[in-house]
Amino acid sequence: METIIEGRGQQVIIGDGRPTVVVGERINLLVLSHEKPLETLLAGDLDDIIRQEALDQVKAGADVLDVTMGGADVDEVDLLPRAVRLVMETVDVPVCIDTPNAEAMAAALAVHKELAPEGKPLIDSVTGQEASLKRVLPLVVEYGGAIVGLCMNDEGIPTTPEGRLAVAKKIVRRAGALGIPPEDILIDCLALAVGADSRAAWITLEAIRMVKEELGVNLSLGISNVSFGLPEPEVVNGAFVIMAIAAGVNCPIADVAKTRSYILSTDLMLGRDDYAMRYIKAFRQRETK
Repeated sequence: METIIEGRGQQVIIGDGRPTVVVGERINLLVLSHEKPLETLLAGDLDDIIRQEALDQVKAGADVLDVTMGGADVDEVDLLPRAVRLVMETVDVPVCIDTPNAEAMAAALAVHKELAPEGKPLIDSVTGQEASLKRVLPLVVEYGGAIVGLCMNDEGIPTTPEGRLAVAKKIVRRAGALGIPPEDILIDCLALAVGADSRAAWITLEAIRMVKEELGVNLSLGISNVSFGLPEPEVVNGAFVIMAIAAGVNCPIADVAKTRSYILSTDLMLGRDDYAMRYIKAFRQRETK
């Protein structure tokens, strides 16, 4: 099963046996505000920082760029389409439009349609919550795109792999009822902080295996959540992304500069890199910096 997404000039295919598609996570207002005060960003630096982050992440190897502008005391309906426009005007890779705000999502999708009439974004996300299903799925039908389905429902995030599989089935079923095919759905089994629950990563990995086996869809996963609150998070994230890919994830969302070596190594071990050409090319690019 293959999921195709497309930006202004570049198509990306997500599928089993293919090289792992990496979504860069750093065009995120909360991440950016750790480096500069939010007030400073909103007062004038934000546009330049977004453009530079887009360029840096693509240079680091991002295949897709996640764009999320949520946060307290910000106008996401204004900021998200603005950020999507900046990214699309700066780089050609596809974007992942990331928000639970349906109004902001619609505004950003309208910008995407304007700049890339034949394009196909990744839409992050819909959940198994009734309100989310009713708000977001019609936008997917209206604007087109592939969607990330998060394994949470009106009771929260299930605490068992079986519970997350049940949510994934619900999302696929409800999307299918509106004509959205399984190949346009990526399931995210949700990574939680292993520092707060030592079984958190195991539950996610088991859910990934079950979803892949029973539904056959492609899988996304936000990697960085697993290391929240721990020292040396890059090491924890690196170990986790290896295990997640081996379990079935083929479109992780991560800090590309810090995880790409782990991802390329994993693809190499899984037979997805003929003669180690991608691994060697990335190594040489790092050496010449």
